[in-house]
Amino acid sequence: MTGFVRVWTPMTKPPSPTPEPFSPSRGDRWRQAWLLLLAAALVLLTVVAVSRPSDTPAGPPGHPAAAASPVSPSAGPSSLPAPSPSPSAVPTDTVKASVFPPAGLLKLDGAVPVKGTGRFEYANERGPVAGTGGRIRRFKVAVEKGSGEDVAGFAAQVRAVLEDERSWIGTGTVRMQMVGGADQADFTVYLATRDTAGRMCEVGGTSIRIGGVPYTSCRAVGKAIINLDRWRTSAPPYLEAKADLAAYRQYVINHEVGHELGHRHEGCPKAGGPAPVMVQQTLTLRGCVPWSWPRDKGRDLAGPRL
Repeated sequence: MTGFVRVWTPMTKPPSPTPEPFSPSRGDRWRQAWLLLLAAALVLLTVVAVSRPSDTPAGPPGHPAAAASPVSPSAGPSSLPAPSPSPSAVPTDTVKASVFPPAGLLKLDGAVPVKGTGRFEYANERGPVAGTGGRIRRFKVAVEKGSGEDVAGFAAQVRAVLEDERSWIGTGTVRMQMVGGADQADFTVYLATRDTAGRMCEVGGTSIRIGGVPYTSCRAVGKAIINLDRWRTSAPPYLEAKADLAAYRQYVINHEVGHELGHRHEGCPKAGGPAPVMVQQTLTLRGCVPWSWPRDKGRDLAGPRL
């Protein structure tokens, strides 16, 4: 048998190798890495900036910073801006500088609202206990809506009077503390238009009308009611004596709160001397000169009971 060699001849060409996916050069890979790092850094900086706390101080606990701009120290009560939703948030020092009548001012000009809404806005500030001895009497402060008066400004003035050593706390028989509108209190100091004050006083058993018009302020049980007319325009005995409006305001707060503490009307103990605060100084000085405080020169000042 004759041998033979079979030669295999490929009929087709072998398949070409599958091309590799595109691979960037080394330089391109470095460029992509730097871009990723830059993007990550930008994201991190954005997060830090958003989460950084504000530089504005938050104020003491319970007293958020006031949203309104500070009031000009020369502004009077009639030119105060509209109060923010939380009037007690206004810093007390700012309020004192803006609404306390300046020395030499006898009364405020302009029309005084005679009628408000009959509803009251309460100050929410809580003050310290003032005084060294005696029972603590807690009080609220409220201003009638529609009176054009700022509750924070009124509260600052009431506190300045009742926390003064010349006032009732100086006797050592009582201490005072202002509390918020939602707190329990022994009494409330109200600032009301004359029509509202007249109704409130009549309900409490006192008529404050002179010539048919609610004229003076009064005290009802648990209420020291300040007539807006007197708060803004003072009273003839003070005007004739050229006594400041600030002095009259001090007097009327001390007088009505004195009634709440159980004190009755008094006469003048010495002609030409300071009038005891329980003299009806809105109507007459009874021969004395205006004096706003229950104490004088470190001693209690009283006159004969009427």
